[in-house]
Amino acid sequence: MRLHAVLPVFVSAVIGMGTPIEAARPSAVPGFAKELPKIKTGQPLLVFNGKDLTGFYPYTHDHQYDDPHHVFTVHDGLLHISGEEFGGVATCGNFSNYHLIAEWKWGAKTWGSREKASRDSGILLHCVGPDGAVGGHWMESIECQIIEGGCGDLLMVGGRGKPSLSCETRVGPDGQLYYEKGGKAVTRDSGRYNWWGRDPAWKDTLGIRGKDDVENPTGEWNRIEVICDGDTITNIVNGHVVNVGTRSSLIEGKIQFQSEGAEIFFRKIEVRPLVTER
Repeated sequence: MRLHAVLPVFVSAVIGMGTPIEAARPSAVPGFAKELPKIKTGQPLLVFNGKDLTGFYPYTHDHQYDDPHHVFTVHDGLLHISGEEFGGVATCGNFSNYHLIAEWKWGAKTWGSREKASRDSGILLHCVGPDGAVGGHWMESIECQIIEGGCGDLLMVGGRGKPSLSCETRVGPDGQLYYEKGGKAVTRDSGRYNWWGRDPAWKDTLGIRGKDDVENPTGEWNRIEVICDGDTITNIVNGHVVNVGTRSSLIEGKIQFQSEGAEIFFRKIEVRPLVTER
C-alpha cells in the first residue's frame, strides 16, 4: 500500500520512541550502528489494535487458515503467538516503502523439535505468492530474523522463486558473512547475512546469548524497526542499526509474523508509509 496525500511526520517522532525500553549494552558498538536513517513517515497504514486480529489472518502448516490449537490469540492487549505449530499471522494487505515498528518479548514455552533450541521467530517482509509455499508454512519473502543471538539477521526465504538481496559484509572467523558498512558487497539468493554483532561461537541452544547482543534477555521487551525504502531494507534493534540489505528483488508484499517453535508476544505492531517531501 502506498500513501501520498498524508501529513509528513519526522522519523524522530517514531524511531526509538514510544514505550521506553531499556536496551542491552553490547561491549562494542561500531559507529555505523548509531547512524539511524533520516526519513519521514505519514500516519499509520496498519496498527495492531490490541483487541483482535483485524488486518491480519493466520496460517499454519497443519491447519492452514483454521487455528484449532489457538496458536494466534489476542489477550491483555497483546498478540500471543504460542509457537506450537509452524506458520504465521500475515497482514491482509500488501505494503511497500514503509517503516515497521514492533515491540515484542519471548515467552517461556518452546515446542517439539525446537524445545531445547534457541527461541526462534521472525518477520517476513515483502511476502509474495501463495501461503505455505515455503515448507508448507510460510510465504516467499525476505526475513528479518528474530532468534536468540541473531535478532536482525537477513535471510532469503525461497518459495516458487528465489528472492535475492545484496549486503556489505565482512567474513567472520567462522567463514560466515556479517553486515559491515563499507565492506565487500555480496549478492545472494539463499542463506543469511548475519547482523554485525552476532557471536561467531553461536550455537542453536535455548537461552543462548552473545557478548555483543543488543536484544534484551528473555522476558524483557524489545523494539525492532524495519525500514523498507525501495529495494533497501534496514533493520534496527533497540535503537541500533544491525543490518542493511540493498537491491532486494522483492519490494512489495504482505508482512508475516512467524510461529516457529517458541512463544512470543507482541504489544505493538505499526506500519507507517515513507513520505517524500514535495
